[in-house]
Amino acid sequence: MEHTITDDLHVLCSVLPPHIQAALTEIPDTDTIYQTTNLVEIILDLGRLPEARYAQGEKILAQHEITEADIDYIVSRIGDFSEDNRAGIPRTLHRISAIRNRKGRVVGLTCRVGRAVFGTMDIIRDIVESGKSVLLLGRPGVGKTTMLREAARVLADTKRVVIVDTSNEIGGDGDIPHPAIGKSRRMQVPTPALQHEVMIEAVENHMPEVIVIDEIGRELEAEAARTIAERGVQLIGTAHGQTLENLLMNPTLMDLVGGIQSVTLSDEEARRRGTQKSILERKAPPTFDILVEIQDRHKVAVHNDVAASVDALLRNRPLPPEIRTRSSATGEVEISRPETRVHIAPRQGERMSARRERTRGDGKMGDRPAQYLQSAPREPGAPRKTMRLYPYGVSQDRLETAARALDVPIRVVGESDEADAVLTLKNYYKKRPAPIVDAERSGIPVYVLRSNTIAQMEGILEDLFGVESKDDPFHLAMTETDEAIQRVMSGAHSIELAPQSAFIRRFQHERIRQANLFSRSLGKEPKRRVRVYASEVG
Repeated sequence: MEHTITDDLHVLCSVLPPHIQAALTEIPDTDTIYQTTNLVEIILDLGRLPEARYAQGEKILAQHEITEADIDYIVSRIGDFSEDNRAGIPRTLHRISAIRNRKGRVVGLTCRVGRAVFGTMDIIRDIVESGKSVLLLGRPGVGKTTMLREAARVLADTKRVVIVDTSNEIGGDGDIPHPAIGKSRRMQVPTPALQHEVMIEAVENHMPEVIVIDEIGRELEAEAARTIAERGVQLIGTAHGQTLENLLMNPTLMDLVGGIQSVTLSDEEARRRGTQKSILERKAPPTFDILVEIQDRHKVAVHNDVAASVDALLRNRPLPPEIRTRSSATGEVEISRPETRVHIAPRQGERMSARRERTRGDGKMGDRPAQYLQSAPREPGAPRKTMRLYPYGVSQDRLETAARALDVPIRVVGESDEADAVLTLKNYYKKRPAPIVDAERSGIPVYVLRSNTIAQMEGILEDLFGVESKDDPFHLAMTETDEAIQRVMSGAHSIELAPQSAFIRRFQHERIRQANLFSRSLGKEPKRRVRVYASEVG
């Protein structure tokens, strides 16, 4: 459960003009929207009315326009502005940002309320403590820096943590950092343009196990982050953006997730992959292992394998992220993981039961479940689309034999990421080999066979292509039953069917009853058979 440990709001109020201080204190605490705990920032622009912005609303603080004297009053009571036009109040987390005119004079101020909050990191605590580099992504004001500060405090209890604090947002203004960073050490940056140099200096001089960086936004900083990661130091950083796709479209920051390059394939390779000759591929390993998209204070989307997520996006097979939501009432974190597309090949009896459901009623094939890759109807006479299959531990010769028996086009590929589906055996799947795990992460369906037999492979191919085996005993028996029903309904007194097992005879009897006809089993095993009648017999 989150709770604020300090916001030092009285210190921020003390630097404001007296009439604005009075306006803030006059707001009753019973007003749920305009409570001080919901105050985000105070806007003071020359010639305009002072305005307080809250989490869910805005409020005018006075009916007198801001004058130059008001702005000078504030500027004289805070620290010096840096090159990025930010200043602070020593030993607090508040940030005052300036807007200047052409002559460099301050004509506007944004007084941002800084708060140290415990519990914001609980939603991703296991990720931060895993030792992997983590990038926090989110729009401005969503809470990236607050979560980053909390991560530094928690990790500093067990590791050597150094914060590279470019704008003093993490550790606060002044030489003594805010207690909210715990045992972390803080390195200030003289100018924003030198952030990358301070990042490298931190690694070379202070032997950190963890480097914490806020707002990576320049190419040199991205390069420095890669250098640090390659030296085995854990990185916890933030960047502006809402999703992984946004980051991939940012030419400055895409290197954080591996970058993108255009590759031209040979004709043979393009045919083998089933793609165009010019494709996009990830250029290098990502700097950050895990990416967290902060959607709001209580909800994040986690990409646990940035490399796999980027590769999947470039192949137009985006991986659904893991969604974590924290209950505002109880503080419990609920984790919703994406479903893996794993299908277990059915036994012979299960396949027949499934066919029974598909052929119920009018005897026509019904719609197949959405999990099948080619469930859409195919025009009569139109060629089937070739399906690329990656067999792991499955006999390639038997698979091709099964495909020929069903007359379906397949192509066996050598890598799982090139396949439309992966086939493996049950004992292999239990061991979780790398190709199977990679396929699941990439959203490629995995089909698990119970045994390395042609019958099992035919069952999988039937599901993938939406066909029935012409030589399958059940299919032949039910076809014969349908033909007998038609003949009896056309005037025949009775038709005797070929001998079948008791299992198939049960389906034949039910099909006949559905046609409002009558049937009876005759003979002894193994020649026991079904006879179809037009009317009930005594």
